[in-house]
Amino acid sequence: MKPGIGVALVLGAAMTGLVGGSALAQGQSLSQQLSADIAAGKISIEGDDAAVNELILKRNIPIPYSYIDTLMHVPNAFGPGPACVVCHSSNDPAESYRGLDLSTCEGIRLGSTEEPARPIFVVGQDPKREILGRRLRNNRMPLGVEFNVPTDSPAILAVEAWIRSGAPNDKNFTDNVLPLFTTESAFAPDTPACTDCHMSNQEPPSFHELDMSSYEGIMLGADSIAKGVDNATKVIIPGEPERSGVWQHLAENRMPPGISPFENRDHANTQIMFAWVKQGALCN
Repeated sequence: MKPGIGVALVLGAAMTGLVGGSALAQGQSLSQQLSADIAAGKISIEGDDAAVNELILKRNIPIPYSYIDTLMHVPNAFGPGPACVVCHSSNDPAESYRGLDLSTCEGIRLGSTEEPARPIFVVGQDPKREILGRRLRNNRMPLGVEFNVPTDSPAILAVEAWIRSGAPNDKNFTDNVLPLFTTESAFAPDTPACTDCHMSNQEPPSFHELDMSSYEGIMLGADSIAKGVDNATKVIIPGEPERSGVWQHLAENRMPPGISPFENRDHANTQIMFAWVKQGALCN
């Protein structure tokens, strides 16, 4: 199945009233409200992603589990690659990576069973920064690192240990951690230094206004100008590498394995999956 086919099926259902939804304000049905918005010029749609946003997400169309089940079972659902269930179809870690069963609703809600066992999202909440969201959206850093490059290299373990120890601004950081961020090929062969792309809190030239050239810049976080210093996205959570963006990007691979970092991070089906979680991850 091609990536856009499933989206087109859902869109067709929404347009013809086959996808359920409660009546809107002033007694209008979903279709009547859509027609009024189109007539008023409130909708501009270009491509699948924009259509999904306008027709489904903005109107909080209930996402049926049957569609999520389809996404798990077809290739190319979130970008070029195998179906999710090829690697994740059982709670048995000997048969399925991380003991993660994506072949059933109950398995998806349960999450991984291999230690450390954990859910991949919080029901009812935005999964963007949870395991599900990160694995569908986050590109491993440095950009372009293949999934088969080890994630337990001495450099990555050094960053993890520093964060777990509380991320102090001490001699270990100055002598052993900071140089990893400023040196080429520190985390994978033939890759640029982190500071080649993240060297100040100004964008441009620094992606996400992230400065990894100093302790102060790293601890400030990303998007400090766009969001304000107090709301900057923290990339280091002292004591918790698993929650720290820097460690996540160094050690977690985007799914499906081998997907190009230049593939759309906000694929229409990814957004539908997120909507399903936020709506309660219902199994009906």
